[in-house]
Amino acid sequence: MRTKPVIGITPLVDEGRDSYWMLPGYMEGIAAAGGIAVMLPLAHEAEDLPVLLDKLDGLLFAGGHDVSPELYQEPVREVCGALCQERDVLEQRLFQLALAADLPMLGICRGIQLFNVLLGGTLYQDLQTEAPGVQIHQQKPPYDKPLHPVNIPVSSPLYPIVGTSRLEVNSYHHQAVRTKAPEAEISATADDGIIEGLYLPGKRFVHAVQWHPEFSYRSDPASLQIFQAFAAACSEYQSEAAGRKKRT
Repeated sequence: MRTKPVIGITPLVDEGRDSYWMLPGYMEGIAAAGGIAVMLPLAHEAEDLPVLLDKLDGLLFAGGHDVSPELYQEPVREVCGALCQERDVLEQRLFQLALAADLPMLGICRGIQLFNVLLGGTLYQDLQTEAPGVQIHQQKPPYDKPLHPVNIPVSSPLYPIVGTSRLEVNSYHHQAVRTKAPEAEISATADDGIIEGLYLPGKRFVHAVQWHPEFSYRSDPASLQIFQAFAAACSEYQSEAAGRKKRT
């Protein structure tokens, strides 16, 4: 019997409280799209991760800490924000395993930066100091309101998901894609040229956006549609995985 897809979300980390946690919008956005969301443990033992992924139909890489510049072979500059080595290690291993299994993945904010780095790209460690002249990309609350538009190529698979070539989005980030990874393709850009969306051609669903649909999925149909397209890909993966298990 077909069930809702189970989607794992990488945890947010609060070192000051020695805890990891989750913003409800990630979980509620998945639930609104027809999925079941679970927050993953901050564990990265190599023998445990394949067991964990076998229980999941998709992965959402959440926002949070800056991606360590060490992952793209650059020194950590003073303008770089807080880092979390445990997240970097966990998410790198999860990404590689999920990519090999063609497991659907969605990256949000830090997620797009992480995808780009793990595929061979680089980042601006701080837009304000390294890309002077760009528009504001860090808004103040409320975070569900749009801050600037993004342009979506009609040839991009993101276009049929959101149904428009120009989308108003919220924005809260100080890092961004600098050099695009060779394998990735652009699905959205801001008017100032900053890359706001990436995807991997040839994969079931590997998409990432720089904005925050988890804050705006209630008020913005396009944000909900991103979650829905992701959940649909996870359901497809679930059905195919169930078929493979039956045959064996």
